[in-house]
Amino acid sequence: MEFKNPFWNRLFSSFSKESSKEQVQSDTEEQRVPEESQAGEGHLVTEEQPVPDAPPVVPRDVLSQLVLPLEHPFILLYELWTEENEDAPLPHLRLENLEDHSEEAMERELARLRKEITAAATSRLEEIPEKLEEDVQTVEEKTVPEGEDAGPSEALEEEGQEEPEVLPIAMDALPMMYVTSDSMAAWLVVFPPVGQGRPLDRSMLDEVIKKHNITYGLDTKLIDSLPDAPDRYFHLFMIAKGQPVIHGKDGYVEDFFKRSVKQKFAEDEHGRIDYFHLNLVQNIEKDDVICQIVPPVEGIPGRTVLDQEIPCKPGKEARLPKGRNTVISEDGLKLLAMKSGRLEFSDKVFKVKSVLEISGNVDFSTGNINFVGDVHIHGDVSGGFSVKTVGDITVDGVVEAAEMEAGGDLIVAKGILGDSRAVIRAHHDIYAKYIENCTVHSRGNLQTDCMVNCNVYCDGEVHIRTGRGIIVGGRISAAQRIDAKIIGSKSESVTYITLGGQPCANYERAILEEEIRTMEAELEKIERQPDSPAKAQRMGKLRLDLSIGRMKLGQFDKELKKLKERLDAQGGCKLKCDIAYPGMVLTIGEATMHLTKETSSVNARMFDGEILLL
Repeated sequence: MEFKNPFWNRLFSSFSKESSKEQVQSDTEEQRVPEESQAGEGHLVTEEQPVPDAPPVVPRDVLSQLVLPLEHPFILLYELWTEENEDAPLPHLRLENLEDHSEEAMERELARLRKEITAAATSRLEEIPEKLEEDVQTVEEKTVPEGEDAGPSEALEEEGQEEPEVLPIAMDALPMMYVTSDSMAAWLVVFPPVGQGRPLDRSMLDEVIKKHNITYGLDTKLIDSLPDAPDRYFHLFMIAKGQPVIHGKDGYVEDFFKRSVKQKFAEDEHGRIDYFHLNLVQNIEKDDVICQIVPPVEGIPGRTVLDQEIPCKPGKEARLPKGRNTVISEDGLKLLAMKSGRLEFSDKVFKVKSVLEISGNVDFSTGNINFVGDVHIHGDVSGGFSVKTVGDITVDGVVEAAEMEAGGDLIVAKGILGDSRAVIRAHHDIYAKYIENCTVHSRGNLQTDCMVNCNVYCDGEVHIRTGRGIIVGGRISAAQRIDAKIIGSKSESVTYITLGGQPCANYERAILEEEIRTMEAELEKIERQPDSPAKAQRMGKLRLDLSIGRMKLGQFDKELKKLKERLDAQGGCKLKCDIAYPGMVLTIGEATMHLTKETSSVNARMFDGEILLL
C-alpha cells in the first residue's frame, strides 16, 4: 500500500530522515514469515523466526509474540509514520516475563491484546482523515471569497495575495494501556504524535496510569526514561507487575519404612541370585520411628497491579497413619512402634504385628523368613529354606531339611523330617510331633512323641512320653533329665545318651575351641613367612581374634562351673525310661555305661562316681 497524497507526507514531519523508505521496507520484509507458510497472507513480525524442516517445540518467545497482518490498522499507522521517519525502530509486540502462564493462557492474553490494539489503532487511523478534512475545509473558507466558484489559487492570484500555507495537523502522542485478565501485569504501547502534536511526556503517562488505577508494582525507572527512549512508540512495555500469590504447601508424611514391600532377590558378587531371600518382611524394634510429619508451609498473599490482594491457600496439615501397636510422639510429629514386630501398611495405616502370619508354605513364594516377632506358618517349611525370629515359631505342617531358629519357643505340629540336614534351634522350649534325622539345640526343654537318629543338645529336660515315646539312634544330650518310654531298639541300634553339663554351651564351646586351634595354626604358619605389611596386618587381626576367642572360652568355663554346682544342689541328672534296649550308651558326667541287655523301668543316676540303674 502506497500513500502519495501530499497531506500524508506532512503527518509525521517532526522526525528525522536518515534512511530511505526502501531500506525500511527491506528490513521489514526480512522479518516476515514466508508466504508459503501463511497461505499467501503476509505477516509482520519483529524478530527472525527460523523455519526448521521438522516441527520443533515452539520457543517461549515465539508464543508470546503478537503477529499482525500487513493490512492491520496498527501496521498501517506504523507505515504512515515511517513515511517521514525511515530510521524508526521496528514494532515490538511481545508479552514478555509471563513465564507462569501456560500456552493456552498466553493465547487468550494475545487475543485480548489484539482486540484492544485493533480498536485503539482503528480509532486513531480513522481520526486522521477527519482532521485532514477539517483543516482543508478551514483553509478553503479563508481563501475563497463568498459567492465565487474559483479555486483557491485563482482567487488569491486575482486579489494579488499569496496562497496561505495549510495549517499542520496537531494530534498528541497517545498512550494505550493493556491490563492482563488477571490484573497481574500492565502493558503500555504508545502511538506517536501526528503533525504538530505533542510528543510523549511524563504527564501523559501519569494520566493513563491514573485512569486505569495502576498503583502497585510500577516500574518507575522505566516510566521516567520512557519519554526519551528511542523505541518509545509502537513498542509494548511492561510498566507494572503484580506480586504473584504463593499458595501454602501441604504438609506430608515422610516414611522411614516402605508402605509396599515387593519381592527383591539378593544377588551376590558373582551375579548369582539367591531365590531363598525375598526380603518380604520389614522388622521393627520398639520405639523405632516409623514416619514423621513435615509441617505445612504458610502461603504468601499476592497483589495485583490494581493493588488488590490475592488471598493465598493455606497448607493443609498431614495426618499420621496410626494403626495398631503404634503411638504418636509427644510433639505430635512422629509415629513410633509400641513393640517389636513386623511392620505392615494396610487400610491406609501402619500396623506393628507381633505375629507374622504365613498362610501357606515357606518356599520360593515367601523366601527365607527373618522376623523380630512371632511367626506362625500355616503350611510346611520346605527344604533349603530358613526361618529365624526373636520370638516364637509355630508351624502347623512339617519342617523338612530347613534351618529353624526361634528366640522363644518352637512348635511343629506335624514333626520334623530333617534328612540329616535340618538344624533346629530354640532359646526356650521345642515341641514337635516327631523329630527325625536333624540337629536340635534347645536352651529350654524338648518334648516330642518320637526321636530318630538326631543329635540333640538340650539345656533343660527331654520328655518323650506321649505317643510312641521312643528314642532310636543318634546322640541325645540333656543338662538335667531325659524321660522316655523306650530308648534304643530290638535291633540294638546304638543310641548315645548324655546327661549333665550345659550341652548347648558345650557344643558352642567345642566349636569355639576348634576355631581357636585353627587360628593358632594359621598364626604359626604366618609367622614363618617373610616380613611384609600384609603379614603384619594379618597377624594383628589373628591375635585380636584369638584374644577374643580365649575370653569367650573362659566365660564358657565359668558358666559351666556354676551350672554344675546348681545341678549338684538339685540332686544331679537323671534318666528315666520304661524300656532300654542293648546298644544304649549312657554318660553322666565323667562316667559312661554301655547297656548290654534289655532293661525295664530304668531310673539311672550318678552315685559315688558310678552310674546306677535303679
